Amino acid sequence: MLTSIIIPTYNRLPLLQEAIYSIRSSTPEAYELIVVDNGSTDGTIEYLREQNITFVGLPCNQGFPAACNWGLRLARGDYFLLLNNDVLVTAGWLGKLHRALDSGRQVGMTGPMSNYVSGGQQIDMRGSYTEMAEQLGVDEAGHYEEVSRLVGFCLLFSRELMNRIGLLDERFSPGHYEDDDYCYRARQAGYQLLMAKDTFVYHHGSASFKQEGQDAVERLLARNRKLFTDKWGVDPQQFI
Repeated sequence: MLTSIIIPTYNRLPLLQEAIYSIRSSTPEAYELIVVDNGSTDGTIEYLREQNITFVGLPCNQGFPAACNWGLRLARGDYFLLLNNDVLVTAGWLGKLHRALDSGRQVGMTGPMSNYVSGGQQIDMRGSYTEMAEQLGVDEAGHYEEVSRLVGFCLLFSRELMNRIGLLDERFSPGHYEDDDYCYRARQAGYQLLMAKDTFVYHHGSASFKQEGQDAVERLLARNRKLFTDKWGVDPQQFI
């Protein structure tokens, strides 16, 4: 069982290096790593070559959903995991997400708890991120909660699901609400979404979008919220 971990990235090389180190240190399961670079100018490509990491080098910033789709097309795995470039994964993270995904026949997607995320996956971090992961692993072992949406910063699903509902919708590029849209499509197809309460992934938070400035981010959020509402006839905020 191979999991393809797909990481879109745009500059912020030190964060990407930390993320990849944490994956390599905390993931005994079979996985392949695919990084999709959105035209970084900070040495990211050189680092990926040095590390012998499979990557797609795009000539310019095409955004998160388009980058994810490049990775999904290239991936060889039976399962896909979309992952932000500004996270730190923890011991047992992938195995616990897979157990959540396998916990019911209709489960289509799973995601972890985090210190920086919208909706029900948000949790106050006590102590270090590794201590938080250990605590949740004990206190919430095997506990999952069905939710209406999961955030795409760390999202696990199967090839079977992708074959059924398709790739991410690139109308939401450069990003925001493409994960809400993907979750909505999965639910429309009869899948359940589970929050893995025993799994913690540390998130620095919106590293790429912070480069654009808060006003630009607010305008993008408003635009993409309207795109979602126009597409589905419902306000995505009701699912948060």
